[in-house]
Amino acid sequence: MAPLLGLAAATACSDASSPAGPVPAESIAWVTVGDLRNAVDTDPAGLGAVATSFRIMTYEFTNQQYADVLNAVAKTDRYALYNATMGTDARGGITRSGVDGSYVYAVKRNMGDKPVNYVSWFDAARVANWYTNGATSTSGTETGAYTLGGATSGTAPSGAAPAVNPGATYHLPTADQWYKAAYYKGGSINAGYWDFATQSNTAPTAVTAGATGKGAAGGAGNYATWNATASWNLQAGNLTTVGTSGGPSAYGAFDMSGNVSEWNDRNGTAGAQRGVRGGCWAHGASPLSAADGFVDVPATENSFRGFRLASAVPAPR
Repeated sequence: MAPLLGLAAATACSDASSPAGPVPAESIAWVTVGDLRNAVDTDPAGLGAVATSFRIMTYEFTNQQYADVLNAVAKTDRYALYNATMGTDARGGITRSGVDGSYVYAVKRNMGDKPVNYVSWFDAARVANWYTNGATSTSGTETGAYTLGGATSGTAPSGAAPAVNPGATYHLPTADQWYKAAYYKGGSINAGYWDFATQSNTAPTAVTAGATGKGAAGGAGNYATWNATASWNLQAGNLTTVGTSGGPSAYGAFDMSGNVSEWNDRNGTAGAQRGVRGGCWAHGASPLSAADGFVDVPATENSFRGFRLASAVPAPR
């Protein structure tokens, strides 16, 4: 099993009451997905073949990480990066205070290390742009990985999501990249695929949670956060701390089955729908599996949906 390397970076300041500074992308925990030019899955057919190596986040993007982005770029939230339900829903993790032009964002108690939710594909694309542009308080969100042109969620032409730009440094994974990182067994180009992202062909056991939302299974075993069994914070079913609710994929990525379902870029071209994979804290076992992906309009925001970024493998120094 891959160690929980980088979890501190992913989950630091989980009870923060004041804004954090910008966090460079290289402080995020990443895993490298190799075995380039691997065979496509045949059951179900058609996904998982990727010609090049790439990286994907070890953990789902957290509330703390998202609050860092908001404090850097959304003092005036002209692009609707913040959904007020993050503050009002007990399963949301971020509050906003102040007035337009000086908004301040903070994570709720015990929610900084949980995956961010109530984020659209457009929100995730803006995060990718921000990291691509340097992840500073002056880094832009409208160009870079995606050319968004100021469109807020749901207002792009026909609700369409733009294609990823060539050479994007950080971006949403394509459907093939996400699928390979989750289900491929690794070790060769003909290794085959698991049915679930916990390196198993059997559905994971639905995990329970402790008082602060840490998954009772820890980062090991065939467990995942699904079926509303991780009850804490007075909620009958909730999200859990990233990396603590069962074992990782073969490449070391956690929570690719369960916790929140995750946006992907489908095939990387523009379109009125974006891909979603991985299942979530509330739903049944089927969406966790390799056989069950779906698409959604990119403006969708709810308590079930989050994301993780992918990136190119950095050149050796």
